[in-house]
Amino acid sequence: MDRDWYVIKNIETVDSPSIALYSENLKHNINEMVDLINGDMDRLMPHIKTNKMPKVLEQMLAAGISNFKASTIPEAEIAAEAGATSVLIAHQLVGPKVDRFLSLSNHFPNTAFSTIVDNIDSAELLNSKAREKEACISIYIDINNGMDRSGIEIGPGLDELMDYLKICKSLSFKGLHAYDGHLRDVDFTVRKEKIEKGVKDVETYLEALKPDYPLAKIICGGTPSFTSHLLEETRITSPGTCVLWDWGYGDKLSEQNFKPAAILVTRIISKPTKGIITVDLGHKSVAAENPINKRVKFLNLDHYELLSQSEEHGVIKVEEWSKFKVGDILYGIPYHICPTINLHDEVSVIENGKKVDAWEITARKRKLKF
Repeated sequence: MDRDWYVIKNIETVDSPSIALYSENLKHNINEMVDLINGDMDRLMPHIKTNKMPKVLEQMLAAGISNFKASTIPEAEIAAEAGATSVLIAHQLVGPKVDRFLSLSNHFPNTAFSTIVDNIDSAELLNSKAREKEACISIYIDINNGMDRSGIEIGPGLDELMDYLKICKSLSFKGLHAYDGHLRDVDFTVRKEKIEKGVKDVETYLEALKPDYPLAKIICGGTPSFTSHLLEETRITSPGTCVLWDWGYGDKLSEQNFKPAAILVTRIISKPTKGIITVDLGHKSVAAENPINKRVKFLNLDHYELLSQSEEHGVIKVEEWSKFKVGDILYGIPYHICPTINLHDEVSVIENGKKVDAWEITARKRKLKF
């Protein structure tokens, strides 16, 4: 890419703080996913949580991708609305979400929905609710293969859950789901070794189930483990961040050839004291879960330090302070794009260096129709 590829020629049409979506890089990333999987779309189930946009999903569908993973009901809803063949909600449903899921499934009969369970109580609830609606819910068992965030460990508890599913006539077991997002080593060889160690027992367990469930599948990982899981033809891969890419994975995953497609646009709003500029990029506009020096990397600013952020302000220490003016534009790559996207209502679509459209980030809402 050219050094100044991110510069927007009609920047006066772009408000700040905001996100600019570069269509050429988006298309590159979608095509790269498809190429890496050798066009075998049955093995590709990208996660919607990163982009949350119907217009992005339309481009993915146009590229032949039709199976998706989601974290929320709205994410699953926009996928079905766009024409997805299948959607897995990889987030255990609790409370009213079970009824919402059943309503969603009933409204979009041409999309095959599924979800995950990791305990008998959740399986019992899903089975009971589905029976009341005379429906059948497809489920994957969520496996804890080392991340310790969700899922059930392989052992007696999993055996008991599998036995219980046999009496759940309104549930249909489809396979295992194993997310290994904690494995992000910079060295691909080291990362791959850890990933394979974590998934080996999962595959062994699935193989033992094949006599009773010959069509059972395993859905694996996210973006960091994508380039490892894609090497094994029996696994369905589910990358997400790579659709838009970010600074964090750009630094860590050097073997992956994705490009930053979502860039933060911010303006200098004050020069309160010598050596300091203030921009309108506060922590309401960029993910703030990381330390201050791991939130945004500015592309057109050298020798700087992001000192602090409040809700609507970002305070930056700079050299050559006198050359900056209030109103100047800064462009930055977020360290973590997924929660950053969730802070904005829309993106400015950039083609050939100009803003040509705006796309709504529809699924950042907690509820749409369902």
